[in-house]
Amino acid sequence: MIRRHLTHLLALAVLGLGTSLWAQGTTNDGSSSDVKGDKKDLRHDRRDLHKDRKDIRADRRDLNKDRVDRNKDRRDINKDAKDLSKDRRELREEVKEGDKAGAAKERADIRHDKKDMVSDRRDLRADNRDIHKDKRDLHNDRKDARKDKRDIRHDRRDLHHDKQGK
Repeated sequence: MIRRHLTHLLALAVLGLGTSLWAQGTTNDGSSSDVKGDKKDLRHDRRDLHKDRKDIRADRRDLNKDRVDRNKDRRDINKDAKDLSKDRRELREEVKEGDKAGAAKERADIRHDKKDMVSDRRDLRADNRDIHKDKRDLHNDRKDARKDKRDIRHDRRDLHHDKQGK
């Protein structure tokens, strides 16, 4: 007799626990309670993707500006090198003619051109560093965008499965 009551009690407990677990997964309208969380995740991932795309556009603009600056600095260095060689040529002519005032003026021009070349080279190095940094930022932003797109895909799949009750 006890054995029969024990099996009935055990069967009743299993059925009761099973139905309660099944009921926790659904709300009154039959949809899963996780739908709200999935919709929230989807909304956040879309917002993150929008921000990442905005960052990508900004990094591209920065990269283009840095390349323009680098090219200008390269042109300035070339121009300064031409001026330096021209001033050296003129200095030799002034010394050959014996014009000390003209030679002093040419020496000052040479010093000025060398100083310009040093600052242009420093700017060129800084621009190259900025280009490298912007490329790295662009790569990371693209990686984040790919991750967000993947998360959106997974959230949409989860939302679909939750609505279907699978």
